[in-house]
Amino acid sequence: MNKSLLLLPLAVLLLLGGWLITNNTEIKSTSVSDSINSQSIDSALRNTTTNSWYTESAAAVAQSNSHIQRIATQPGSAKNIILFVGDGMGVSTVTAARILDGQQKGMSGEENSLSFDRFPFVGLSKTYNVDAQTPDSAGTMTAMISGVKTDAGTLGVDEDVIRGDCESVAGNQLFTALELAEIAGLSTGIVSTARITHATPAATYAKSPERDWEDNSMLPDAALSAGCEDIALQLINFKANLQARYGGAANDHVTNGIEVVMGGGRRHFLPNIKSANSADATSEIEGDRTDGRNLVEDWRSLYPSGVYIEDRAGFDALDGENTEYLFALFNESHMRYAADRKNDIGGEPSLTEMTATAIDILDNNPEGFLLVVESGRIDHGHHAGSAYAALSDTIEFSRAVQAAVDSTSAEETLIIVTADHSHVFTMAGYPKRGNPILGKVVNVGSDKPALAADGMPYTTLGYANGLGFRDLANQTDADHSYHSGPVTGRHDLREVNTQAPGFHQETLVPRESETHGGEDVAIYATGPGAHLVTGSNEQSIIFHVINYAGNLFDRASAALK
Repeated sequence: MNKSLLLLPLAVLLLLGGWLITNNTEIKSTSVSDSINSQSIDSALRNTTTNSWYTESAAAVAQSNSHIQRIATQPGSAKNIILFVGDGMGVSTVTAARILDGQQKGMSGEENSLSFDRFPFVGLSKTYNVDAQTPDSAGTMTAMISGVKTDAGTLGVDEDVIRGDCESVAGNQLFTALELAEIAGLSTGIVSTARITHATPAATYAKSPERDWEDNSMLPDAALSAGCEDIALQLINFKANLQARYGGAANDHVTNGIEVVMGGGRRHFLPNIKSANSADATSEIEGDRTDGRNLVEDWRSLYPSGVYIEDRAGFDALDGENTEYLFALFNESHMRYAADRKNDIGGEPSLTEMTATAIDILDNNPEGFLLVVESGRIDHGHHAGSAYAALSDTIEFSRAVQAAVDSTSAEETLIIVTADHSHVFTMAGYPKRGNPILGKVVNVGSDKPALAADGMPYTTLGYANGLGFRDLANQTDADHSYHSGPVTGRHDLREVNTQAPGFHQETLVPRESETHGGEDVAIYATGPGAHLVTGSNEQSIIFHVINYAGNLFDRASAALK
């Protein structure tokens, strides 16, 4: 007889016995062995429930439940809405920044939390453009601010627009949450560390078939002849354009204009003449406009009660409670990297300071406000292949989010934190706990850098493509990496300080600039309407969460009647 058949009844009995022991709600055992097992289980539970990892996680669940109970879930529950966009802030960037921030505070790092890590609701955003698997910022921000996904490189228009074709824009413009907020009577603001005419901030107010049309000198003759406005001009003409598009003569109250605009990009607002240069101009002729217009002066004429500033001194002199309109252009091009801000000639405020000041001005309106804040240089740090620059700006971004949390009421303010796309930025190897995130990989149980198959050490952080290795020592301006071409192959890092600000990580595929990544990014949310942020979503859902929380569409429609 087959021995396996003889053993089968025994196996069944053992399984049944195990079921009888573990399912004590069905059968109560009184055997000595059961008593011992019960004691062992109790002891194991005590070991578990007194463990700090267990208790901290349990406290987090309790806190999350408390958050959920306070969340207002009805449409229109949010008086204020703040959308934070970490440009290029993929999940690997968040993780690495969290660790670096913790290590800079004297911690191991992994256990640290960024401000938005503590938000009670998290979901995922699919970032692809209508025509692109890996997206750009114009199409992604248009999706977030309008609720409609569109093509790469286009702003505030749908997919029927032909990129670069001015005449295709007519009839294909999209309304944005910022425009709806204006019509509904809320105050509005845009803050960015990039040029204020750059893709992400521009998508909130501009309708353009080409993201690069930041001033008139960048438009082709056909577009100029067709009457297309450059992006900088659209910002200045925002009030008039919105009035014409949605108001008309019968509704001259449709908007009072954007209350707060802060960022870089002065060159796109100034004429191409030396006499128009700002005090901290870095080019011989700062302005790029060839139409002779000084759009800063045009803004002053449109908002005579407003304040225009361009340096630290002007920022420090602001009185938020008594400022009605603010236009701030702190740099000829993009603002400085967070790590490099001290080197600015005129002085620049931090993203945290700009966020707090914007809220201080916007909350003067009893109807509430909508504010969009972009950390644009996270993206640029990655493009330059500098983890130090990208992560430093991410940490500053986290501080700005915390400033918003501290400056507003959790019961009446929806705060969403997300990214427009990711980057090809990686965390690799098996470094031990607490190993410097910017350092070389040191394995668990070792105190020496791990060696790759080529016999050389390697860093935890790296890029799949880009400019590759740079040893720029203490250089804090990541854009210095563009002064030389791509580096191919590996470099011996044994004598290189990879934690220095000027170290740029190695790359696999050499390119003139590192590229975006195509994977999903996270959405973090807190406040009224935040419960809608869950699961895996098309990026356009962000607009709809904002619209639901503020009931913007209905309020704007009512205002136009």
